[in-house]
Amino acid sequence: MARVFVEMGDLETAVAVREAAAADGHDVEMVESPGDIDSRLRPGVEEMALILTGRLDETVASNLSGVFSGAIPRPPLLAVVPERDPEELRRVARLFDLDAAIPAPPDPDEVQVALRNQLDRYRLQVETGIVGRTEAVREVLDRILLIAPVNSTVLITGESGTGKELAARAIHSLSPRRSRPFIAMNCAAVPESLLESELFGHEKGAFTGATSRRRGMFELADGGTLLLDEIGEMPPQLQTRFLRVLENRRFMRVGGDTEIQVDVRVVAATNQDLREAVRRGTFRRDLYFRLHVLHLELPALRQRKPDIPVFVRHFVREVSEAHDREFKGLAPEAMQILLEYDWPGNVRELRNLVESMVVLAPGSVIRAEDIPPEIRSGRGRSLLPTPAMASVVAFRESAGEEGAMAERIPQMEFIFRTLVEMKMDLDDLRSEFERYRGRHPELTGVLPLVDLEVEPIEISAGDEAAAIAVFSGDPVPAIRLTPDMTMDDVEREAIRIALEEVRGNRRKAADRLGIGERTLYRKLRQYDLDT
Repeated sequence: MARVFVEMGDLETAVAVREAAAADGHDVEMVESPGDIDSRLRPGVEEMALILTGRLDETVASNLSGVFSGAIPRPPLLAVVPERDPEELRRVARLFDLDAAIPAPPDPDEVQVALRNQLDRYRLQVETGIVGRTEAVREVLDRILLIAPVNSTVLITGESGTGKELAARAIHSLSPRRSRPFIAMNCAAVPESLLESELFGHEKGAFTGATSRRRGMFELADGGTLLLDEIGEMPPQLQTRFLRVLENRRFMRVGGDTEIQVDVRVVAATNQDLREAVRRGTFRRDLYFRLHVLHLELPALRQRKPDIPVFVRHFVREVSEAHDREFKGLAPEAMQILLEYDWPGNVRELRNLVESMVVLAPGSVIRAEDIPPEIRSGRGRSLLPTPAMASVVAFRESAGEEGAMAERIPQMEFIFRTLVEMKMDLDDLRSEFERYRGRHPELTGVLPLVDLEVEPIEISAGDEAAAIAVFSGDPVPAIRLTPDMTMDDVEREAIRIALEEVRGNRRKAADRLGIGERTLYRKLRQYDLDT
């Protein structure tokens, strides 16, 4: 069981929480404030959690930032709050960076369930190395906990660099097969002529160079888990045989005449859209449905940007120890650059960048000038797949290389690529203008911000038009300044306009205004805009 610290902000609530946690077998300690935890920590790794019972405000939020000394993954932080609506509970959890919010007055069963769930998730992160606290990561962890105990086939999808193999290893390590082999194979890294032999093995003399019998991946993984990465690259002629093996776990080695029975759980991974591959005829429909028994979708790093500081601290610590370098981390302006970048290479790209900066940075702190120019300018976005690029690929495949249409393909591809680059240049210009205007508040209301978008159209063989670029976007309402306005008046008007533009979505409004969500809530109360 875990050590559970209960903050005594509300003594009556704290006592109820202590009794509920102790009844579930936890070692409970009462603390007056989150800062009291440091003096009670013991050397080594142990399971811990903190439950807050007092009023949540900005002071408590800032004190929480130092709790557990920046441990990665961070032990669970929970709070009892005077809310019962599920959506409001989630909002409070996001606002104060909590792992869970428990409605008050605390029900013992709810306390035990919430604490148990968060400790299970924390234990999973410790065991697997999956870090992060965003909602997207929590959903992935919860799904892994559901998937791991069963023997069904799993399909893991996500962009390159999102950690598909790490997720597969997590599924294996939490399954009843954890003591048996975990074998990983990249289908794209093996020549097509050897892929069948790698999967199923071969007999001596089966082909030129087969000087001895060799067991394949299925045999090596018997009793355990077999990860087939880049499954979308499997040749069509091999997909038929692979489907049969998935159905009955029986196969023969290449050149063999005896069936072999194995007990293997198959986990397939891909960064491709297999449904689109089925539509194009490059991937068997029946194989897709056979693989798609259980599905795990991993989010891209740009979809979980609040996790970037956690990753950076984790990688800086890891790389510093590996290279025996004393490193303090990143300067705030350097971290801001990383938060604004789109990360086409996802977590893998971030880790490689951190390693290069730790090795090459002249000081003990990574500064903005230590970040490569292509990251600072955001040019990595050109590597991201876009609807326009997907349309070009689909058009090339459907049109073929025959007739007059083939002659038009290069021109059409040029048009699409040009439009995409124009969109990126406009985005860069818009970002630069935003930063410039932020440094010059006197420009507010003088230069309205215009949002430009390029919308590609889907094309197929036989379409007469090559492409259409639609530029749209009305100016965002500007603040009208008058000589009698105070700075508070300007700020109030800016917040009101931002809320109107996002239809009352406070998180989006905070992003637009460039302030934290907690700050926005305080300003709403200050200016009587909290409706």
